[in-house]
Amino acid sequence: MGAETVSLFLCGDVMLGRGVDQILPHRLDPAIPEQYVRDARDYVALAEAAHGAVPRGGGFGYPWGEALALLDAAAPHARIVNLETAVTEHDRFAPGKAVHYRMHPANVPALAVARPDVCVLANNHVLDYGRQGLADTLDALAGAGLPAVGAGGDLREAGAPVVLRPRPGVRLSVFGLATTSSGVPRDWAATARRSGVHLAGDMSVPRLLAAVEDRKRAGDLVVVSVHMGSNWGYPPSRSDRELAHALVDAGADLVHGHSSHHPRPLEVHGGRLILHGCGDLVSDYEGIGGQEHYRDDLRLLYFAELDPRDGRFRQLRMIPLRSRRLRLERAPEFDVLWLHGVLDRISRPYGIRVDHTDDPAPLLARPAP
Repeated sequence: MGAETVSLFLCGDVMLGRGVDQILPHRLDPAIPEQYVRDARDYVALAEAAHGAVPRGGGFGYPWGEALALLDAAAPHARIVNLETAVTEHDRFAPGKAVHYRMHPANVPALAVARPDVCVLANNHVLDYGRQGLADTLDALAGAGLPAVGAGGDLREAGAPVVLRPRPGVRLSVFGLATTSSGVPRDWAATARRSGVHLAGDMSVPRLLAAVEDRKRAGDLVVVSVHMGSNWGYPPSRSDRELAHALVDAGADLVHGHSSHHPRPLEVHGGRLILHGCGDLVSDYEGIGGQEHYRDDLRLLYFAELDPRDGRFRQLRMIPLRSRRLRLERAPEFDVLWLHGVLDRISRPYGIRVDHTDDPAPLLARPAP
């Protein structure tokens, strides 16, 4: 991390519900309303069949594994995570969805252990247990001192940024936004009279663009964290890419995209970094067949360095991990090389090259010459 830059930790989906909830110190009723799997413990069994026994009640830090020490060693100025789980004991689930995530409120320390400065809630699982589940989530995070963005009691709250002071003289504003392309139902949108998600639409996007533009003053940085795109596949859609470009053109210094279960291309636009999809970080997607060629067992810690004077992208360091026994561990060298090849190949068309280094963060992304 350069002394002249602001370093931000970013990651994809942190999904502490379902199977992960079942191995934490406090467990909800394992019954889940899915078509094929009716017991959350079955996801633990799938991980065990693939890689060995998973301890129950092993501590709040267990799912993070080696990521916690790596995160502390990197010492970023701010930490931004996408929490894709309702934090509630409410059991009335949202109808018409294939997958529902919730975690026991007493397991919030399993999120707090990573010391996030911002928890993004603009995603397609935060209302899996209805608006009561959202209210419980907001209360649980507030009670733990974890700032939330991207969902709220009304549109004003959902669209408001979390404001941080990561370094002297630098103000960082983080907004949360979701798109329907990520599977967010339209009726989850927050309105002036209804709680919900800050969902991209005819009114919310112009309002957000104006808010981003208004935030840009000397010494200000703006991050927009966006849940966008489908679960699988590399190329971003035209509409999602146009949205990311519009956010940068309005003044966003970094667009933090998430939704896909695996990493998507990196892009530089107007000198700013766009992450089109960070992939999962913590989840129970281990041992599930069907999309093995995307290697969704591989996860990334992202450390972006921005120039605090003008917000321009300097470099992005990435540490590859893999999920084993529902715990994150360092990825072996052959997996690092595989990720390097994929990320460099899919990102070059978007103005980014990815190099393999001998640093603690072995993948380094910079604007292509």
